Amino acid sequence: MPFVVLANLSWHTPDGTSLFTDLDLVFAARRTGLVGRNGVGKTALLRLIAGEVAPASGTITRAGSIGFLRQNPERCPDGTLADLFNVNDQRAILARAEAGVATPLELADADWTLEARLRAALASMGLNGLPLETPLRLLSGGQRTRAGLAALLFKAPDVLLLDEPTNHLDHAGRSQVIDALRAWQGCVIVASHDRALLAEMDAIVELTSLGASTYGGNYDGYREMKRAELALAEGALARAERALVATDARARLAAERKARTDRHGRRLRTSGSQSKLVLDAAKERSEGSGGAAARRQARRTDEAKAALDVAREALEVLQPLAMNIPKSGLASGRDVLQVENLTFGYENGQPVLQDVSLAIRGPERIAIVGPNGSGKSTLLACVAGQLETRAGQVALHVPAALLDQDMSLLNPNETVQEAFARLDPDASENQRRAVLACFLFRGDDALQEIGTLSGGQRLRVGLACTLGHSLPKQLLVLDEPNNHLDIEALKTLEAALNAYDGAILVVSHDTTFLDRIGVTRSYSL
Repeated sequence: MPFVVLANLSWHTPDGTSLFTDLDLVFAARRTGLVGRNGVGKTALLRLIAGEVAPASGTITRAGSIGFLRQNPERCPDGTLADLFNVNDQRAILARAEAGVATPLELADADWTLEARLRAALASMGLNGLPLETPLRLLSGGQRTRAGLAALLFKAPDVLLLDEPTNHLDHAGRSQVIDALRAWQGCVIVASHDRALLAEMDAIVELTSLGASTYGGNYDGYREMKRAELALAEGALARAERALVATDARARLAAERKARTDRHGRRLRTSGSQSKLVLDAAKERSEGSGGAAARRQARRTDEAKAALDVAREALEVLQPLAMNIPKSGLASGRDVLQVENLTFGYENGQPVLQDVSLAIRGPERIAIVGPNGSGKSTLLACVAGQLETRAGQVALHVPAALLDQDMSLLNPNETVQEAFARLDPDASENQRRAVLACFLFRGDDALQEIGTLSGGQRLRVGLACTLGHSLPKQLLVLDEPNNHLDIEALKTLEAALNAYDGAILVVSHDTTFLDRIGVTRSYSL
């Protein structure tokens, strides 16, 4: 049976930040969800298991072949669908066979079912009829994810590693991923914040700053057990704090009693009412019992402090995330955006968008909806002026900011601090530090390179540079802004956008997210 075993595994980031220390985990032939807050190391753990990076210490034992779907399958922008499936050599043999020029050896090795299996793999992920020669750069983010998963399932590895596989996917795509995992018989490790996907898991592994814990059952069961654990840990902490307070109080009372006894002894010596011999004996007894009491009290205090330390160590210290969007001052009747008869297409091909028209006035919130590949991200790029349209007009009347799903505004070789300074040069150093701190990049955290950050951390940088800009933006153009965020960070983003007084043009497949940020109408592509 395929499995993965981690023993005493330790690893640190290139800048020396420790993520894992003496980690012990077993992943069996079942579906395991990998959960944890952004930046805790979920992607790093998958890369270690895949063999892309080596541990600082410890061992990784793998039984069977490994297949890895990364967060961003678009890392090969110059390739084609066929490159993903790695079948170009076999397809070339079939092409030569059809042309009548294949050698006998090639004919013997030809995989005559290949084309049918390739079509079936693509169809299973909703990519029916898409030519294998299609360049990956022409696919939407959701289509690239679908293609990457289709190619991975086609190769049928023994162990599947999936990093946020439902990011960028529409409802149909998410259902297809869930169906594929239900049918999978091997070992699957899925890093995700998607609660619907995690509900299909057989076990949950939670990564925290304290290490890793395994919970049997799906996400709902994990949440119940986690709540019970947290209640027990908080109760133990409260009891340890009360015990230390009580120990300190007893120590004060004992010290006060001894002080009173000492004062009484000094008064008796002064008065001369008792012999010096009797008083000396009483003093010696008092000092002896006082010393023993002090030692007992010191031991009790040390024990109470140790119990408090143990109780505190059982609770993860979480830094609160805040996303504060500056007031935009957008008037209710102000023209914000007008798109008229917009048409766009790549390389003289069929138009991706045709005769699109929409308008935003005042602080409206509009969602662009549609299946993967319908042109939603392309429309946002046209609105932001990143793509030149074939026909039609785009009139943007207010200051706007675009946050695309690939975080293209960020340079992977920059630090967080440098990225903010480049994107907001008018902000003071104190303003930048304050904004970055709200997004959990405090002190040296702001010196991390963008390329070393997790997907969730990069998104937080993009959100900081966009939502925290010193020049208030009256239109936010957001492409899947809830991707990669952990559940607590997502709630914070929802609250911040709901409180924002400007206009929003947003692409998201998460209807709950759209409801919570106050979307008033949708435009379907």
